[in-house]
Amino acid sequence: MKSNEGLRYRVGVASRAIAAILGGYALAAVSTAMMALALPMARADAVLTATLLSFTVYVCAVIWVFAARDAVRAWLGIGVPTLLLGLGVMALRSAG
Repeated sequence: MKSNEGLRYRVGVASRAIAAILGGYALAAVSTAMMALALPMARADAVLTATLLSFTVYVCAVIWVFAARDAVRAWLGIGVPTLLLGLGVMALRSAG
């Protein structure tokens, strides 16, 4: 029984690490695209500002993943905003 709990713990930590690394990167990338399209400033300034803010988004995503109660909530907390921001990026690109 103990070894099963240890395996479950390790899989949970590995899942969170993957969510933090890959999911955090995806969230940071899509939020950068969204901010670059939505910020009301010159294009170059908007891209630079969005890129600088993406580092904060990535750090917050990593913190969120390891602060979530379980791995499922961690994935949902990364996946849902990524999906919604991705849809927003597609809407803004098609409108402009």
